Amino acid sequence: MRSSHIEMVEPNQSQCVLVVDDDPRICRLLSRFLAAEGYAVELASNGRTMTHLMNAKSIDLVILDLRLPGGEDGLSLARQIRAESDVPLIMLTGRSESVDKVVGLEIGADDYVTKPFDRRELLARIRSVLRRSSSKKAQTASTDGTVSVLHFSGWALDLSRHELISPEGQKVELTSYEFQLLAALAHQPAQVLSRDQILELIADRDWQPFDRSIDVLVGKLRRKLRDDPKNPNLIKTIRGVGYMFTPALTQG
Repeated sequence: MRSSHIEMVEPNQSQCVLVVDDDPRICRLLSRFLAAEGYAVELASNGRTMTHLMNAKSIDLVILDLRLPGGEDGLSLARQIRAESDVPLIMLTGRSESVDKVVGLEIGADDYVTKPFDRRELLARIRSVLRRSSSKKAQTASTDGTVSVLHFSGWALDLSRHELISPEGQKVELTSYEFQLLAALAHQPAQVLSRDQILELIADRDWQPFDRSIDVLVGKLRRKLRDDPKNPNLIKTIRGVGYMFTPALTQG
């Protein structure tokens, strides 16, 4: 049986972060810190260099300072990035730039970090954004024909149509978040996903769930899958850790 396992993104040298900032101190700090965490790092002090590097290199994530010299508008550069690419984008903003934060998120930035920033917080946000991006790419790949339907215990999860079909051939209505949760679990079969990992995979700007809401969502999904909450066979609770999707999977 072919496995439908799709690895979650972890930092490694193949992932390249482009830092766009005119402050050489921040560039040096981020370059050393991110390199030590296993990332390749490219640096740009202006929009022209940024564009050149994005055309010449395979960039996995951009960290963009919204305050660049020479009259360059970071928001305009963010618009340019988003118009040409779906590369994950984290903005660096000042404490008083609340309007820019809102506009940047509306443009399509994935997150923002306020300066001065804590390096560990920035690293956590980078990892979170990359994991969400990886999950979206995996689901997009499934709609492009790589994996279209996952079969388990008589059920069929149609990733392209966002549909769950029962063993009797009936369509089971899922909310958007129930589908995202089931898809996230099914993409990591026989692996324990912590609540934090699930939060990162299914949260978005309109809904920021917390640990308890994940438990409630799992309960609703179990009911629709007829999975006995007292003795579940499909979505196992790993006490103190999270959840694991246990049935055998086939693709087709």
